[in-house]
Amino acid sequence: MTTPQSIIILILLVTIGMFLWGRWRHDMIALAALLACVVCGVIEPAIAFNGFGHPAVITVACVLVLSAGLQRSGAVDVLARHAMPKNAGLMLSLAALVGIGALLSGFMNNVGALALLMPVALQVANRLDVPPGRVLMPLAFGTILGGMTTLIGTPPNLIVSGFRAQQGNTGFAMFDFSPVGVAVALTGSIFVVLAWRLVPARKQAGTEGFETGAYLTEARVTEKSKIADMRLYDIEKEFDDSGTQIVGLIRNNVKINAPSGGRVIRGGDILVLEAEVDSLGAVLSTLGLELEESKAVEKPAKADTTDSEQAKSDDDANRNGAAQKNTADSKQTDSKPQDSKAAESKPQHSEDIVLMELVVRPESTLQGRSATNIMLRSRYNLNLLAVSRDGARAKSRLRNLRMRAGDLLLLQGTSESVLEFASDYGCVPLAKRELKIPDKKQAALAGVIMFCAVAGAAFGLLPAAISFALGVLASMVFKTVPPRSVYNTIDWPVIVLLAALIPVAGAMEATGTAELIASLLMKYVAQGNAIIALGMVLVITMFLSDLMNNAATAAVMCPIAIGAAMALGVNADSFLMAVAIGASCAFLTPIGHQNNTLILGPGGFKFKDYWRLGLPLEILVVVVALPLLTVFWPL
Repeated sequence: MTTPQSIIILILLVTIGMFLWGRWRHDMIALAALLACVVCGVIEPAIAFNGFGHPAVITVACVLVLSAGLQRSGAVDVLARHAMPKNAGLMLSLAALVGIGALLSGFMNNVGALALLMPVALQVANRLDVPPGRVLMPLAFGTILGGMTTLIGTPPNLIVSGFRAQQGNTGFAMFDFSPVGVAVALTGSIFVVLAWRLVPARKQAGTEGFETGAYLTEARVTEKSKIADMRLYDIEKEFDDSGTQIVGLIRNNVKINAPSGGRVIRGGDILVLEAEVDSLGAVLSTLGLELEESKAVEKPAKADTTDSEQAKSDDDANRNGAAQKNTADSKQTDSKPQDSKAAESKPQHSEDIVLMELVVRPESTLQGRSATNIMLRSRYNLNLLAVSRDGARAKSRLRNLRMRAGDLLLLQGTSESVLEFASDYGCVPLAKRELKIPDKKQAALAGVIMFCAVAGAAFGLLPAAISFALGVLASMVFKTVPPRSVYNTIDWPVIVLLAALIPVAGAMEATGTAELIASLLMKYVAQGNAIIALGMVLVITMFLSDLMNNAATAAVMCPIAIGAAMALGVNADSFLMAVAIGASCAFLTPIGHQNNTLILGPGGFKFKDYWRLGLPLEILVVVVALPLLTVFWPL
């Protein structure tokens, strides 16, 4: 063993130990390993950061951006809503959830796929009165399994393809992973659906983060709405499991509280809805409704002292005036925005607009006042979208609702405007919220962009990195991902992790370390048997993936797999595919994959809970994958 080999093995062992310890972030450990190799002379300083330009790294970043486009536009929400069976039992609901999750994970980031379907899974668990973990764990495992089916499904596949390209071959094509990956994913998905009882029935811990109080909001029925000319009791059936209720109807500026179920809804009517913010967007999109109080928001100009004093004086006059005066003020505010300095400023970009919750404090000067009364829109250029009040439902219009201490307000506008309003009226900002209303045009556009990017890479028209980079550019041009938000959609720790470990893995190969480790394994364990060696690579990769990041596992194991194949004189593709399968199968711990971590709190799980379903699943993967690897990638 040479000195460079000893150094790289020592650095590798320390790196794996640090990964297992979990004290430091994965990207920090990977960067430390890279710099240690440079300082020790194993990697030349001139090539230390070449990994940041590696095609696999570029492709991973681009896929994350395109996945964000599908999420932001609501394309995946529409798919999930239409594909999920209504009023189905647990088995059928689980099958649909896991199937959709696995399918989405093949073409988008599997963490994003799980994040999109988690609220749906929690609704299913609540409807069927089962512990949420028994729905979340099969879903998480299904999204992990689906990632192994295509080149872009998971970062390890891209890394494996990159190592194949470094051997003088072309990288793996888009669907080269499918013959083995689809069989393993399908078998594994069926197993987790049938074996859901192996998941411990834990209490619903951590789901409080997904639950919010019900808000009262107003939504206008458009002429093209699907519920126009429908009866109320038929409309309420459309809400399904969203928990949304119709508590009032406004027609011709007359509010009807608790309207009868037989009343026919017409275009132009305003429905008073009681709903949670998390489900409100889907309800509005499904039924073709528009938030009544959501108008174009502009950045307000700072009023001078005279204007401010005059506005406060108007507040007092409005507060003490008759109802007709309030109505006149409202009409004047809406019909003559030129009187406000806010109207003279240019509209802000949509990504500058936020939704924020505020609570009305007991000493707030907002008590007893309404949005119209304080001229919320003209003075602050804010929209009051909804109000959550513990207790009796309000009988007045949302814009005329008199605020009380403890009310939760959902405001739309720029962060500066919301914070200025909160300061002026003694309200406490709680949190920014997302109200995602799917845009059919943008959703279709995001889907077309993703399809074209996948097709370009799948049919060899362009290298994967170039094809997906063009997709990102198109997403920015057509704003399925706002240009200002592009870099926020990229998981930079993962990018740094990949870019740092690729040169380290290259050093293992350049110094002959990978070949040395492989030859020792083949000599003393496999003893020259290619099938045993292939099984060893698969099992060792799965074991490491349960304990450390799957991308890091793939980067470490690829040189060893190639070295083992060369030592045995067999096809290296079989061993690389074994690494790809093994790196995607982390089911024993909550730290092996981000999807496992995501469900830890909402499912109420403990560290030891994963192996009960995960261990038999990993055994099943080995049993199914090993013979298929030898069939589709002969040794």
